[in-house]
Amino acid sequence: GQVLEQPEFHVLCQAIVSGCAKFDNFSIVNCLYAAAALGLPGESPLVRVLEDESRSRLGRFNQKDVSMVFSSEANNKALEAIFSSQLFYENRQERFIRSMAEWLPRKAENLTPYTMALIAKYVARHRLREPRLLDTIANFLLKRGEQLDSKVIQKLVFPFSRMNYRPSNHGELFPKLEAILEQKAGSSPLATVNILMSMFQLSHFPQTVLHQVFSPGFITNVMSSPYALIVRRYLSLLDAAVELEFREYSGPRLDPRYRVLMFEHALTADEANRKYSYKGLVAEALRQLVGEECYRQDEVLPPGYCTDFLLWINRSGTVLPLSRVPAASRAPPATSPVTMSLRSSVLALTSDLQDFAPVVLSVNDKWHYCQNSDILVGSRAMRDRHLRLLGYCLVQLPYTELEKVSGIEEA
Repeated sequence: GQVLEQPEFHVLCQAIVSGCAKFDNFSIVNCLYAAAALGLPGESPLVRVLEDESRSRLGRFNQKDVSMVFSSEANNKALEAIFSSQLFYENRQERFIRSMAEWLPRKAENLTPYTMALIAKYVARHRLREPRLLDTIANFLLKRGEQLDSKVIQKLVFPFSRMNYRPSNHGELFPKLEAILEQKAGSSPLATVNILMSMFQLSHFPQTVLHQVFSPGFITNVMSSPYALIVRRYLSLLDAAVELEFREYSGPRLDPRYRVLMFEHALTADEANRKYSYKGLVAEALRQLVGEECYRQDEVLPPGYCTDFLLWINRSGTVLPLSRVPAASRAPPATSPVTMSLRSSVLALTSDLQDFAPVVLSVNDKWHYCQNSDILVGSRAMRDRHLRLLGYCLVQLPYTELEKVSGIEEA
């Protein structure tokens, strides 16, 4: 604090502001993170000028130099500043993350939960499936979990489901999380159902916690809260997952009055990236091959999964026009999440399989996978499991194959 008040320091800052356009890249980054380590606020003129200059040069930064600076500043305060930086958060620094995975386990015990949550948020945003880093977060959670509130636990757990990754300590961690949730389920209902969703995506089903979240007391508490609808959506999907994947469960279930579709349209990420998607390419191919009367695009199926393309194929392999598919099978009733159990829907669907089968073409774009990996993110993987259990035949169309067809395969 005393350094920041010294006249000489203010003169130095002014000199950097005036001359940073002439600095080399390493000096710019060094100054920026030295400022972060000193605790200069993000709105200070020095930090604003350095971030603006960094943003203009980002494509020319030497990743090795950036990583060296980051790792040399790697105390809790500096890491908090780094991962709080919008400039850093918006841009994927894979080399730095790989480097950090090597030294973070040795320093993790000195980090605050807030800083570790920032790291978890960054890793999840950029879909960086770095096992050593994820295991470090898991070990931190195992040691500190009982002292953390549900909202922080939610942030630390999310990268595991996002990257479809069971930490190496999951045999200890998951029971510990169950015990914590049993105690804290009612303190933050939204965080509780988010943590449950992460565990479900990893095929772990905490029975005692389910008893709580499906209890009348929990539901009543949720329904009077400002986030009632989103919690109802999560509980509806959790209830569907119990029916499809946790058949031995015999506890309370979600009251049918509260069941809603998890999603009523395409996911936000898919909508935002639509212009980069290969769905247009596949749609055009289907139009030419089978005609628009033989498929549906962006059909939402109970319990609320948006499908890219839905077709019906008979036993001889012919794609049927929708007019030849019984209406009950072609489009599940809009009320089905409320008035029918999923198991009833499955029976109704599969009773017609002697004549035809429903096929979902799944266009797996780049953002459906972990970065530089063929592993689907957890939400996509669970969607696929559930659609198969519902009787749909899934045909995966990975972007790597579609790139070859479109002639723009990445180098």
